[in-house]
Amino acid sequence: MATFDPEKFEDKYANYFPELQKAYKQAFEYMNDTYDSELIHAIDQQILNESEPFYEGDREFRIDLPEDPIDRLTGVLVDDEKAETILDEYVETIESELQGVFEFPEE
Repeated sequence: MATFDPEKFEDKYANYFPELQKAYKQAFEYMNDTYDSELIHAIDQQILNESEPFYEGDREFRIDLPEDPIDRLTGVLVDDEKAETILDEYVETIESELQGVFEFPEE
């Protein structure tokens, strides 16, 4: 487990790429086991592939999504409301996994 440094997270892909991969992978595995794998794969490849994680402070992360994320989904039959609900849970799961892959120094 990597000790988290907010300043290093500014260059997250250089400093924390393995941790980011692990958090996204664990979130994917959980969501894929919980929901329709076709939909989860589509969200992963068509929306989350262009997402950006940010550190908000106080051990909280935020995932920025591309504009109009639900409009990006193609090749799956799902209504927008269900897709939004599952996407919201997926993002929350990634944020939670990010908290779990880092060791935060005592404040």
